[in-house]
Amino acid sequence: MTTTLSPPRVIPETEGRVRQSLGERVAPYAYIAPFFLLFAVFGLFPLLFTFYIALFDWNPIGEHVFIGFDNFSRLLADPRFWNAVWNTISIWLLSTVPQLLVALVLAHLLNHARLRLAVFFRMSMLVPYITSVAATTIVFAQMFDRDYGLLNWLLGFVGVGPIDFLQSVWGSHTMIAVMVTWRWFGYTTLLYLASLQAVPRTIYEAAAVDGAGAWKQFRHISIPSLRPVIVFTIVTSTIGGLQIFTEPLLASRSAPLTCGPVRQCQTLTLFLYEQGFGQFQFGYGAAIGVALFVLIIAVAALNYVLSARIRPER
Repeated sequence: MTTTLSPPRVIPETEGRVRQSLGERVAPYAYIAPFFLLFAVFGLFPLLFTFYIALFDWNPIGEHVFIGFDNFSRLLADPRFWNAVWNTISIWLLSTVPQLLVALVLAHLLNHARLRLAVFFRMSMLVPYITSVAATTIVFAQMFDRDYGLLNWLLGFVGVGPIDFLQSVWGSHTMIAVMVTWRWFGYTTLLYLASLQAVPRTIYEAAAVDGAGAWKQFRHISIPSLRPVIVFTIVTSTIGGLQIFTEPLLASRSAPLTCGPVRQCQTLTLFLYEQGFGQFQFGYGAAIGVALFVLIIAVAALNYVLSARIRPER
């Protein structure tokens, strides 16, 4: 006796979609909704509101007079604004470029060196990162002090007179850049080191067999392999470096909002704080914030385009 089996019923795709419950369709959007809600409240709304305030002569306890783009016209004609732009870019370059280069070299060395207590040396890189910014600024301000600073004491041995770093443009920029570099180079080093650990050792061994020295391995293997992380650190360093605030604020104790008597190290964020919360010109301060936002976007985009040209060796 032969039994004939009927083929299994194929459920049409449209019918399967109909049977899907409403909860199953909504669940993926509900999972990601908290992020977008928090971003809208604490990120997007403040940004849009800043653009809105920049169009007003905004008195926090008085009238709000619409003046259009007058705040931006005033900003472009204000020499204090251009001084703050120059200070910001100068400090950013002096701190970001050495920081990334030092981190890149240290990561390459730590990845190849045969060290005892290697984990200890790697984790010690995070000590500057977890140290309080205020404590770091106080220590470096003492080191760069004109009368009792360690650096001037060492310069005295080679016949160089005491240098008042805080009272000069390049001196104050250098001091703040050293603070920023010291604080962030360890964190960046660990990012590069973690990426290098994923590169197979056989690639370096094969390169060594072919006669490639340490420099060629570093240039043709390490750097191209770190391309995504390099792009990431350049962009994040740009965003953070152009918003520098705490270090120049605490470095100049006599005139914190201007960072010196002639605004020699006043950054854009300090200028914004001075105008907005020091002189209560909220509309003008918002215009400075908008200008800072545009500057960050432009420089970050330029850095991304330039750093993206690093291609892995084939």
